[in-house]
Amino acid sequence: MSYQVLARKWRPRTFHELVGQEHVQRALVNALDQGRLHHAYLFTGTRGVGKTTLARILAKCLNCTAGGPGDEAVTSQPCGQCSNCQAIDQGRFVDLLEVDAASRTKVEDTRELLDNVQYAPTQGRYKVYLIDEVHMLSTSSFNALLKTLEEPPPHVKFLLATTDPQKLPPTVLSRCLQFTLKHMPPERIVGHLSMVLEAESVPFEESALWLLGKAAEGSMRDAMSLTDQAIAFGQGEVRHGDVAAMLGTLDHRHVLALIEALAEADAARLLAEVAALAEQGPDFAAVLDDVTAILHRLAIAQMVPDALDNGHGDRDDLLALAARFTAEDIQLYYQIGVQGRGDMGHAPDLRTALEMTLLRMLAFRPQGVPRPAKTPLPMRGESRSESGGESSGGTGSPSGGSSASPAGEENAPAGTEAAAPEPPPAEESARPPEPTAAPEPTPEAVPEPAVEPPESPEAPREAPPQQASTPPWEDMPANPETSVEPAPAEPEESVEAQALEPDEVASSVASAPDIDSAPPLEVAPEPAQPAPAEALEEEPSTPAAEPVAADGALTHDAWLASFDTLGLSGLTRNLAAHCMVEHDDGEVLQLRLDPSQAAMQAEVHVERIREALAGAGVERRLVISDGELPASVETPKQRADRLAAERHAQAVDALKADPHVKQLQQAFGARLVEASVKPSGEHARG
Repeated sequence: MSYQVLARKWRPRTFHELVGQEHVQRALVNALDQGRLHHAYLFTGTRGVGKTTLARILAKCLNCTAGGPGDEAVTSQPCGQCSNCQAIDQGRFVDLLEVDAASRTKVEDTRELLDNVQYAPTQGRYKVYLIDEVHMLSTSSFNALLKTLEEPPPHVKFLLATTDPQKLPPTVLSRCLQFTLKHMPPERIVGHLSMVLEAESVPFEESALWLLGKAAEGSMRDAMSLTDQAIAFGQGEVRHGDVAAMLGTLDHRHVLALIEALAEADAARLLAEVAALAEQGPDFAAVLDDVTAILHRLAIAQMVPDALDNGHGDRDDLLALAARFTAEDIQLYYQIGVQGRGDMGHAPDLRTALEMTLLRMLAFRPQGVPRPAKTPLPMRGESRSESGGESSGGTGSPSGGSSASPAGEENAPAGTEAAAPEPPPAEESARPPEPTAAPEPTPEAVPEPAVEPPESPEAPREAPPQQASTPPWEDMPANPETSVEPAPAEPEESVEAQALEPDEVASSVASAPDIDSAPPLEVAPEPAQPAPAEALEEEPSTPAAEPVAADGALTHDAWLASFDTLGLSGLTRNLAAHCMVEHDDGEVLQLRLDPSQAAMQAEVHVERIREALAGAGVERRLVISDGELPASVETPKQRADRLAAERHAQAVDALKADPHVKQLQQAFGARLVEASVKPSGEHARG
């Protein structure tokens, strides 16, 4: 007996042998079991997905006589043993008329075909007309078919198949039940080929089947035909190298090697891999396309690992590679790859264009990271406010110096004279370094007598005062050189909160009647003398917050207190602001990082933090690992956010209690927009 190709030998003969197309199989099986049979079916889809196979299985179900000769014997499970089933399988069933519309396009052929529709079937239960490539019929042929297709005799069924349903007239589409067959995914093709080759006792490598499944492009018939060719090419075996040589495609492992070189930021290895590819004479444009396709799959692997396909049989490899890139790197590399693909037409040669595109990916690597960051999979969809982390986490040092200077300039004269016999002079003596560049000594702050009387907390409500200490909405610097620590006492906070806001409000209130803004703005009373004493008690605590505890280990409290003195900035500061001290044994300092910021971790930032700690006297080998932070522990970022919220609340309360604001509200019906209130330190930085 002559050899029968795999595509014909393994053609499904029942619905249960059908590979894929479950949506079509379910609808047809249910219709057959319930006896709800339509008179015309249209199967659409690309080549080799099972259109003709489904039509033949349906014809076999309609004419199987295993359950009896009547219409009630129609079944969704043909026996395959009766004469009708065997005749259909062998292609000699007289009541199954297969018509190739591509070769019979004329209207005369259609009329000749329809002349026999009125006659009853000769052998089977139904006369089935299977018209393949029906879109090739002429317009006249479609018009001749319309009436019969709409109301055929009860013993006639039409089964139409086409790869281009857009060419069919709407009048034909409306008369049929249309089923669209899907492409076969590579995973399903590989599984079916494995089963077929095992049954045929043909040795094979699974990686070779993935090459065949990808080359088939969704067509099972193409995959079976390529498998036949691969068996002949490999002398009875299906091997990866033979299939790659037969298909003339680039070995996928070379592309993965390029991606690994990108992950290691190894330019030398990258060029070596391109040189190895050049020996095979590949299409370098196709190589770049494969690289960008893998970058796309890596992005999916990072965000939604379960959605990553296994089209090349490399799912596990890609999941491992995805953890070696940051999400930002992958997005940047993909954009560079796509733009490089468009620039290839302007390059001297394609290899040069490929090499320059890959080198550009490394050259524009963010921050010049020497070691790839480890990204957890899957990535959480949490918002990462890096800029917010920098601004709030870095409010100490910059604002402490800039915003505290004007306060010190205005308050220094009044504070030193009014509190001369009291403890505050010791505090003021520490302040002269700040107002050294004081261009505005505020000579109008003359009414010192007003400093002694207001001893009660109600006095600040009457006249907005100024005092030597910094208002509470100023930033809270931890710099030992900057003594701008706000006093914690509630009465003093309300007093201080009003000392600056009238400056901002005075211009808009100047035109209002009965508002004497000048004296409150110039008077700098000291309403609560114990408050400077409290500030004096707390003042030594800030500069005394040494980075290293008494036993030589860096504690988390010391880390919080000395964080702003480290001089960190940018992404490095943001990374450190999300860390807590986990352990310090004098040699190795372990910091735990918030998992939401794990993608930012890079060797360059770790080295900068280590150098900053060394400059502060903490010589350690630094290790940063991400992990869940205890709820009771506050990171520098969380501390800065909390203090900023407190300063904002104090500023809002001070504005609400300010008599000028109250006058505006009463006179003009004004309303305070709390979201627009910015403490003076933040306003100065903005």
